[in-house]
Amino acid sequence: MLNCASSMKNQATSTKPGPAKRWFRAIATPATMLVLAFSAICNCTAIAQAYPVKPIKLIVPFPPGGPADIASRVIAKKLSEALGHQMILENRSGAGGTIGLEVAAKSTADGYTLVLGSLSTLALAPIFNPSLGYDPVKSFAPICLIASSPSVLVINPSIPATTLRELIDLAKAKPGQLNFGTNGRGTIPHMAAELFKTLAGVDIVHVPYKGVGLATNDLLAGQIQLLFAVSSGMEPYLRAGKLRALAVASNKRLATLPDVPTTAEAGLPGLETATWFGLMAPRGTSPEVIQMLHAETIRALAAGDVRDALSRQAFDLLGNSPDQFAEFIVAESDKWLRVVKSSGVKLN
Repeated sequence: MLNCASSMKNQATSTKPGPAKRWFRAIATPATMLVLAFSAICNCTAIAQAYPVKPIKLIVPFPPGGPADIASRVIAKKLSEALGHQMILENRSGAGGTIGLEVAAKSTADGYTLVLGSLSTLALAPIFNPSLGYDPVKSFAPICLIASSPSVLVINPSIPATTLRELIDLAKAKPGQLNFGTNGRGTIPHMAAELFKTLAGVDIVHVPYKGVGLATNDLLAGQIQLLFAVSSGMEPYLRAGKLRALAVASNKRLATLPDVPTTAEAGLPGLETATWFGLMAPRGTSPEVIQMLHAETIRALAAGDVRDALSRQAFDLLGNSPDQFAEFIVAESDKWLRVVKSSGVKLN
């Protein structure tokens, strides 16, 4: 080994190319370089073909039973079938979903830990808390945007209001006496309610929870009076008369709630909010693995059973490339920063 190292040193310091260098120059034709490049591509392909060899963990940063959890289970089941290994959901809730995102950001970037990113965790939370344990752009490798769903304003039926206008009049008559629940500060339900406060000119009180399921339980019990949430988890209670929907924060009505007017139809234009979800991996995950997961996710979204299952939960199915998803996150962050500043929501 010592003689070899010495020989290499002598060649490096010589003004004449050594035999090895002359040999490489002799064969380094364009065709040879193409073969070498193709060999490198084959090596990368082999890496992707060897993946996965064990179960994949999908961190869902919200409690079981909510819209994020519902969407994740539908997609995870289909991906498990396609990849030949189970995708195991791990619910890591708390702090509006940011705890789960931080756990994912610090995980090994080997393709065996994924996370469900959302509007709340990737665009809103960084506005309200710049010292998060992750960066929405630098900490993750986007895979695919999955679905979106508009917010629906629901109230406890004991509240004497059957329309959005009646709720606004009641809130104005009782400033500070109506409470709204959210799944955490800086989440989309919080932002929707803050926009509602600004546009309607009402004073209602924020009560944050660790998840929308807990907020829903207190709404059912009458501990809070109203909640902005996606309709997927609300419909059983709406059908049973345990909750009442006053408006959909969208420019079109939901097919699953055809009798519920949009906020514009109900007399409050400008209040349009929708949450979205997408798959991501820790930054540094192999591009070949990202592309494989993206391709399988697109196939899953095109499957009839997946589309039916998510459509029944009032989700609009999306799907885009990793680069488009990355651009979308930046655009959403810029958009909601402008909204937060213009609405007067306190950042601290």
